[in-house]
Amino acid sequence: MAERYVIGVDFGTLSGRALVVRVSDGAELGEGVSAYRHGVVDDRLPGTEERLPADWALEVPDDYLEVFRTAVPAALAASGVDPADVIGIGIDFTACTILPVTADGTPLCETPEFAGNKHAFVKLWKHHAAQRQADRINALARERGEGWLQRYGGLVSSEWEFAKALQLLEEAPEVYGAMRYFVEAADWVVWKLCGAYVRNACTAGYKGLLQDGAYPSPEFCAALNPAFRDFVADKLERPIGQLGDAAGRLTEEAASWTGLPVGIAVAVGNVDAHVAAPAAQAVEPGQLVAIMGTSTCHIMNGATLEMVPGMCGAVDGGILKGLWGYEAGQSGVGDIFAWFTGNAVPPQYHDEAGRRGLGIHEYLTELASAQQVGEHGLLALDWLSGNRSVLVNHELTGLILGLTLSTKPEEIYRAFLESTAFGTKVIVDAFCDSGVPVTEFIVIGGLKKNPLLMQIYADVLNMPLSVVESGQGPALGSAIHAAVAAGAYPDVAGAAASMGGRTRGVFQPNPEDSARYQEIFAEYLTLHDYFGRGANDVMRRLGDLRRKARA
Repeated sequence: MAERYVIGVDFGTLSGRALVVRVSDGAELGEGVSAYRHGVVDDRLPGTEERLPADWALEVPDDYLEVFRTAVPAALAASGVDPADVIGIGIDFTACTILPVTADGTPLCETPEFAGNKHAFVKLWKHHAAQRQADRINALARERGEGWLQRYGGLVSSEWEFAKALQLLEEAPEVYGAMRYFVEAADWVVWKLCGAYVRNACTAGYKGLLQDGAYPSPEFCAALNPAFRDFVADKLERPIGQLGDAAGRLTEEAASWTGLPVGIAVAVGNVDAHVAAPAAQAVEPGQLVAIMGTSTCHIMNGATLEMVPGMCGAVDGGILKGLWGYEAGQSGVGDIFAWFTGNAVPPQYHDEAGRRGLGIHEYLTELASAQQVGEHGLLALDWLSGNRSVLVNHELTGLILGLTLSTKPEEIYRAFLESTAFGTKVIVDAFCDSGVPVTEFIVIGGLKKNPLLMQIYADVLNMPLSVVESGQGPALGSAIHAAVAAGAYPDVAGAAASMGGRTRGVFQPNPEDSARYQEIFAEYLTLHDYFGRGANDVMRRLGDLRRKARA
């Protein structure tokens, strides 16, 4: 039998990446990348130059379609594969990334009426301006004893569908009224590929509060705002597509963009983190996959349903059929390191890095690697983009303690690296303490390339780290789902066994360093609880002042 191939497309925060994968063994044969032309819109609205309020993060939907027009053909060309041998395409997306559209899927920001309205654009996952709406959702759910709240660790995030929709209703009722669907970007791009709007089970469960076949009730929604009563029925509800199923077949228009054959299988959409689990062959309970990039998502299957405080959801079949899929995460990881190097590193460091032919991260990592654990005397909180787990509060902000006149940039850099490891340990400990033990920690994503960061994680967690060698883990995961949707494998677990892979125990904890980190972690927990659990709400008060100043 002739070899068959599939395409996986991973839509990240700043770019989309396409990967050509061989169905028989998961070999990665060619890739293409398309950076979003508008990037993350968090300062000025395109076309109007309107200054956006604090905590906003938007994107332009046509940037996503450009990925199909450029990255997919580039990946095909790089692979040397005959497009006629491609049998399916799958996509994944950051979530909750969501946009208001008309009945035919036209984004409202592309209509003359709403082209200059900020609420008509895509609200990116890290749009955190709906925190007050999330607070009301959480308070009301607790007051009414809504059972679904515990499936989300007792807290709904401002990043998710209901908070963003309620913000849209209350701040731009004209946009809300004109919108036919509030659609996840993952489902929107699949819609554009195959002509069918199918809600994927992953985002519906984790971001849309769909549990046991039902969304929050009309009565609950009305109690938030009377005009919100019919949000689910009018703006959200659609048929649910199961992971690994085909949403439809590639249309002629989408074939013209991509260079792929008309009629190949288009897999139901998925979330970038969740789709990566099969790429890592993490199909058993206890195997936690950390997808480490701009942010970090922590994905794990469990055999039973347990209530884990501050998790991002427990969904039946949310990752693999027959298991409970758990999600947690950190809103800022790579973003923190990028912020620091872009805003707080002196020019002479950049100059020296350039002189030596190193990137600034490589150079700082080299300098930071020479430090002993605790030598810098610093402690940071990794909340520069808020806290996703376990506090679920995006009004929390970053902090660094211990600065002196002798503190050097590489010391601060290392403190930020360590802070993200401490944040991960809080999450791992929450799972273990709640009866969902973590038996293996698997890293996937761009940050695995930093050996110091990986060693810090192994030492802080006091666990070996396994590593997925693929440079495009989520795209590989989407390709695996495409293979199942095309009928090449009976299920995702079977496809993962042939197409996924990882290397176990690449980074081993150093017992001495691990012991030192446990001392520092105890101090981290003190700051974590003091600023994050209500003892001192100074971060929220400062945020209020910031919003007033920018109003």
